[in-house]
Amino acid sequence: MSRRSPCLAGFVLFTVLGIATGRPAVCDDEAMQNWPTWRGPLSTAVAPHADPPAEWSETKNVLWKVKVPGNALATPAVWGDRIFLMTTVAEDEAAMASSQRAAQEKRDNSEWPPAVEPVGQSFVVMALSTDDGSELWRRAVRTAVPHEAHYIDSSWASASPVTDGERIYAHFGSNGTYATTIDGELIWEVDLGDQTTRNAFGEGASPALHEGKLVVPWDHEGDSFLVVLDAASGEEIWRVERPGEPTSWATPTVVEVGDKAQIVLPGTGRSRGYDLATGEELWSLAGMTTNIIPSPPVQDGVAFLASGFRGNKLQAVDLAKAKGALQDGSEEGGKRSAAVLWSRDRDTPYVPSLVLASSQVCFLKHYKNIWTCVDAHTGGEVYQTRIEPLDNVWSSPVAAAGRIYILSREGKTAVLKAGGEYELLATNELDDRFDATPVLVGDRIYLRGREHLYAIGQTASASEGSAASR
Repeated sequence: MSRRSPCLAGFVLFTVLGIATGRPAVCDDEAMQNWPTWRGPLSTAVAPHADPPAEWSETKNVLWKVKVPGNALATPAVWGDRIFLMTTVAEDEAAMASSQRAAQEKRDNSEWPPAVEPVGQSFVVMALSTDDGSELWRRAVRTAVPHEAHYIDSSWASASPVTDGERIYAHFGSNGTYATTIDGELIWEVDLGDQTTRNAFGEGASPALHEGKLVVPWDHEGDSFLVVLDAASGEEIWRVERPGEPTSWATPTVVEVGDKAQIVLPGTGRSRGYDLATGEELWSLAGMTTNIIPSPPVQDGVAFLASGFRGNKLQAVDLAKAKGALQDGSEEGGKRSAAVLWSRDRDTPYVPSLVLASSQVCFLKHYKNIWTCVDAHTGGEVYQTRIEPLDNVWSSPVAAAGRIYILSREGKTAVLKAGGEYELLATNELDDRFDATPVLVGDRIYLRGREHLYAIGQTASASEGSAASR
C-alpha cells in the first residue's frame, strides 16, 4: 500500500460521515487516530475517527479532571496514551500575581495596553496519561525572564506543541524552540531571536510539521521571516525574509499540490505559498486585514484564507492554479485571478479559525457570536445565525462524527450539526475559563482550561460524574 493511500481512503470515509476534509501533507493512519497538531491530524479541525459525547457538565461525562500548572493558552497534542502540554510556571508566584494585578488595574482604568510585565518563568513541556490524567513527566526546557510583556489575557506559552509520535516540538517563540523525545529527554534547542509584537500582545503562531521539516513563522514588528528546520537535528534548512509583514499569529498549513509540498501562510501584506523543499515563493495575494490569526484549512486543493480585525476578508484560493502575484478583484481597477475562486467581505473571523463541515466552510465572528456557513465551492451563504448560548470565544471550532464543537471563554460549548441548515444539538458548561481549542480523539474530548484539563467521555451513568477528579 502506498503511503498516501490511507489519506485517500479516509477522505471517502469522512465525506460519507458528513465531514469534509482536505488532503494534508502529513497523513498516515496512526496520525489520523490522534491529534498531533493544533488543528488536528488533517489541519482542518476535523477528527476523522473520533466520536465523542455531545453532552457533558461538571457532573456528567467527566472521566477525569486534573489541575494543570502555570499559565498557558497552548492546545494539547495527543498521541497514543499521552497528552502533551506546554506551559510557563512563574519562578516567583508573588511577583507574577503582582504583575497580573497591575495589568488588571490598567484595564480597569482603560489604560492601553493592559500588559503583564515580564517575571522569571520556567518554560515547561510535560506529558499526562490519557488513562487518568496523571503526570508522566515534566521538563523545564528553559528558565528565564521573557524579554517582552504580553496582553493580560495571553501568555508566554500560546503556541501549541506538535508531535509525530517520536518527538515533541515545543515552540516558545522568543524563548526558544525545542524538540524532546516522547519521554521528555531534550534532543535539540534553537534560538531564533526575539520578537517584538504589536502592542505587546504576545506571541502565538504554532509551527507546522511535514516529512522531517518543522515550519516556523516569525512575523512581528521587526524583520519578519519564515524558517524551516530539520526536525531531527534543529539545523536550519532554509529561511526566507518577509519584508513589510507585521505581527501575525497565523499557523501555516502544509499541503500537497501536485508533486510538491506547499506551505500556505496568510499575511497582512500578502498571503503567500512557498515550496517546502526550497522556500521558493510560488504565489502571493493581498487582501487580508491586520492582526492575522486564523490558520487556513485546505479542502480539495483549495485554501481558505481569513481575517477579521478592522475589516473582513475570506478568500478561496485554488492552489493548483496559484502562480505569481494574484488579485481577488477588490484592488482598484483589478480583476480576479483565476486561482481566486471567490472572496467574502463580511462577518469573517478575527480570533477563531475556520472549520470544514460537509461541503461548507464555517466560521465565527467571535465577539458578536455570528456563526456563518458558506458553500465551499461558490462562497454562497448557506445560513447565518447568532449562537445565543455562547459568550466570548477565542478557541477555534472543531468537528467529528457529523458535529461541530464551539467552546467559549466562559466554559460554555455549543454543539452543532455539521452540514445542512443550522441545528443546535446541545449546550454544555464547565467551571473554568477556556482559550485553548478542544481536542477530539477516539471517544473523548480533551478541554484545557486556565486551571484544569478535562477528559470528557461517555460514563456509565450521569451520577458517576467526576468521581475521578483530583
